[in-house]
Amino acid sequence: MSVQLLSLPGWPEQVMCGYTWRGESDADFNLALHVGDDPVRVERNRQQLQAALPAPARLAWLQQVHGVAVARADDGSVPEADALWTDEPGLACCVLTADCLPVLLCTADGARVAAAHAGWRGLAAGVLEASVAALGGDSCFAWLGPAIGAKAFEVGTEVRSAFVDAMHPADADATLRCFAPSIRDGHYFADLHGLARLRLRRLGVEHISAVDACTYSQPARFFSYRRDGQTGRMASFILRRAVI
Repeated sequence: MSVQLLSLPGWPEQVMCGYTWRGESDADFNLALHVGDDPVRVERNRQQLQAALPAPARLAWLQQVHGVAVARADDGSVPEADALWTDEPGLACCVLTADCLPVLLCTADGARVAAAHAGWRGLAAGVLEASVAALGGDSCFAWLGPAIGAKAFEVGTEVRSAFVDAMHPADADATLRCFAPSIRDGHYFADLHGLARLRLRRLGVEHISAVDACTYSQPARFFSYRRDGQTGRMASFILRRAVI
């Protein structure tokens, strides 16, 4: 099964997180219900993911819309938002991606956790800022997951302008360095990981871990919307272990 559980040095012991991939032997490990896949198969895949987590873990999902809304996770609803947070043990906050950047967060004491879906629109508009605020604005830990890489994510001037217009003045040079000129006039290669790190550090988040993997350039392992168009989605998840 294509589930990677993470061991992140320095993170609170009670926090567990991880991500999925499409895999070479089970390339249909899609976790999204909105991409035209057989819903029975998707539900089976979700059950397999849940079984990989310590019982009695449950999964909480979102209807993602590339915005900045943050919802509190619960067992039943699927809110329209792009980040989930919880302080409930055993409830896993999940986000789905296939090039967008998944960001997992927890407070330094492990009392609250959050998962954010940070495509370029949400990242520029402030989904990470909203997620950290939902956790209480305290010192946080962050993990950046697999996303389209800086050598593959070609964007137009409107994307670059969205970040430039929203940047903190002290981050001006660093923000511009996250956009390398393309050979195509008016186009750039954008570094989502680099842009997210800038936003998180501006919020005081210094403990940042990451998976250095490009979804676009690894078709055997990752779904990629930019590469394939109609495609599945991976999940990234974080939870507090339940005490039985």
